[in-house]
Amino acid sequence: MGGNKERAFVAGADKVNIDLIFSGLGKLPEEGHEVMSEGFSLEMGGGIPATLVGLGRLGVPVRVQTPLGDDLFSGFAKDFFIKNGVDVVNLTPDYAGIPLNVTSVQLTPHDRTFVTYSDRREPSGEEVELVYQRSTGAKICCMNPVYLPVYRRLKDEGTILVLDTGWDDDMSLESWKPLLELADYYLPNRLEAMKITGTDSPEEAAQRLEPYFETVIVKLDADGCLIRKHGVQTLVPSVPVVDYKDSTGAGDAFYAGFLYGLYHDMSVYDSILCGNLTGGKCVTAIGCLNAWYNEAELLEAKERYCRQ
Repeated sequence: MGGNKERAFVAGADKVNIDLIFSGLGKLPEEGHEVMSEGFSLEMGGGIPATLVGLGRLGVPVRVQTPLGDDLFSGFAKDFFIKNGVDVVNLTPDYAGIPLNVTSVQLTPHDRTFVTYSDRREPSGEEVELVYQRSTGAKICCMNPVYLPVYRRLKDEGTILVLDTGWDDDMSLESWKPLLELADYYLPNRLEAMKITGTDSPEEAAQRLEPYFETVIVKLDADGCLIRKHGVQTLVPSVPVVDYKDSTGAGDAFYAGFLYGLYHDMSVYDSILCGNLTGGKCVTAIGCLNAWYNEAELLEAKERYCRQ
């Protein structure tokens, strides 16, 4: 991977998730009735685009390839990317519908409900080729199962491939094998790691994943991160959070911090520490992208943590 040092950016392709958040509801409406919310916000939700926004805020050159249309949600997303230093490649410039996932979120004091719209369209061959063309030359690429053929080509070119599967009820080593065999790093949380390996503990899961990766990583939420390399397991402790508000987006924020470390050729341990710091910062505000570090703040926090 030595040739990667001259590569200039981090790439990723995925649909944008947009959240319409109705907060301060005393109760959810019954069918045919209306209730008024105390608050409302339009925000970008989680996923690869959110991770790349977090990375852009840390000063890393990033490029997102995503379907956008002429609708107001696409306009919001495009403006948000540009504001946060993300280079945007529109995969569907002539699309007449809404090619994003749009979710209405209703928050009560005790619970939350969701209604999501998605056109469920599959990318065309032209879109897949465009993703490859605009990802070639990247130092690091975030993987999305939809674009598997792209990663086979990028792997041959020396791009570092990072996979975060998220939860899938049907996930298994067999079903995810094509992506696992290509990925340089995989970032499951403890439940995802146990599910995909069919094991009962993060430690067993890490052992099962070791044939695929030089370094196995399992996120343990508040307990930090488990690393397994050459049969030896190490714990990277979590970062204490003083003002916890909401865990939404913490995984995407961790991903951004981890990629920041990889981009700057840090060790896996230090990259995970960066991820723990950015994930810990995220949970101090409500929403995916409402609390973050800039680069100077992250490096200061890392230095302060290492002195403790």
